[in-house]
Amino acid sequence: MDFQRLEDLRVDADKTQQEIADVLHCKREVYRRYEKGIHELPVWALIELAKYYHTTTDYILGLSDKR
Repeated sequence: MDFQRLEDLRVDADKTQQEIADVLHCKREVYRRYEKGIHELPVWALIELAKYYHTTTDYILGLSDKR
Protein backbone atom coordinates (compact mmCIF):
# COMPACT_ATOMS: atom_id res chain seq x y z
CA MET A 1 0.00 0.00 0.00
CA ASP A 2 1.18 3.50 -0.80
CA PHE A 3 0.74 5.21 2.58
CA GLN A 4 1.85 8.55 1.17
CA ARG A 5 -1.28 8.58 -0.97
CA LEU A 6 -3.49 8.69 2.14
CA GLU A 7 -1.73 11.81 3.32
CA ASP A 8 -1.67 13.35 -0.15
CA LEU A 9 -5.40 12.80 -0.63
CA ARG A 10 -6.13 14.33 2.77
CA VAL A 11 -3.91 17.35 2.19
CA ASP A 12 -5.30 17.89 -1.33
CA ALA A 13 -8.80 17.92 0.19
CA ASP A 14 -7.68 20.45 2.84
CA LYS A 15 -8.72 18.10 5.64
CA THR A 16 -7.14 17.41 9.00
CA GLN A 17 -6.41 13.97 10.36
CA GLN A 18 -9.23 14.54 12.84
CA GLU A 19 -11.72 15.26 10.07
CA ILE A 20 -10.82 12.03 8.28
CA ALA A 21 -10.90 10.11 11.55
CA ASP A 22 -14.44 11.44 12.03
CA VAL A 23 -15.39 10.11 8.59
CA LEU A 24 -14.09 6.69 9.64
CA HIS A 25 -15.61 6.96 13.15
CA CYS A 26 -12.26 6.39 14.81
CA LYS A 27 -9.83 8.36 16.94
CA ARG A 28 -7.31 10.67 15.27
CA GLU A 29 -4.42 8.62 16.60
CA VAL A 30 -5.82 5.47 14.97
CA TYR A 31 -6.12 7.26 11.64
CA ARG A 32 -2.61 8.71 12.02
CA ARG A 33 -1.27 5.18 12.39
CA TYR A 34 -3.04 4.13 9.18
CA GLU A 35 -1.62 7.14 7.35
CA LYS A 36 1.93 6.48 8.57
CA GLY A 37 1.74 2.74 7.85
CA ILE A 38 2.10 1.74 11.49
CA HIS A 39 -1.20 -0.15 11.36
CA GLU A 40 -2.73 -1.86 8.38
CA LEU A 41 -5.75 -0.06 6.94
CA PRO A 42 -8.84 -2.29 7.24
CA VAL A 43 -10.72 -3.08 4.03
CA TRP A 44 -13.87 -1.31 5.26
CA ALA A 45 -11.84 1.88 5.89
CA LEU A 46 -10.20 1.62 2.46
CA ILE A 47 -13.63 1.45 0.84
CA GLU A 48 -14.93 4.39 2.88
CA LEU A 49 -11.92 6.52 1.97
CA ALA A 50 -12.25 5.68 -1.72
CA LYS A 51 -15.89 6.79 -1.60
CA TYR A 52 -15.04 9.91 0.37
CA TYR A 53 -12.25 10.99 -1.98
CA HIS A 54 -14.12 9.86 -5.12
CA THR A 55 -11.25 7.64 -6.20
CA THR A 56 -10.56 3.93 -6.52
CA THR A 57 -9.22 1.53 -3.96
CA ASP A 58 -6.51 0.64 -6.49
CA TYR A 59 -5.32 4.24 -6.49
CA ILE A 60 -5.13 4.36 -2.69
CA LEU A 61 -3.32 1.01 -2.65
CA GLY A 62 -0.80 2.23 -5.23
CA LEU A 63 -1.88 -0.30 -7.83
CA SER A 64 -2.94 2.40 -10.26
CA ASP A 65 -1.84 5.95 -10.98
CA LYS A 66 -5.27 6.80 -12.39
CA ARG A 67 -7.15 8.74 -9.80
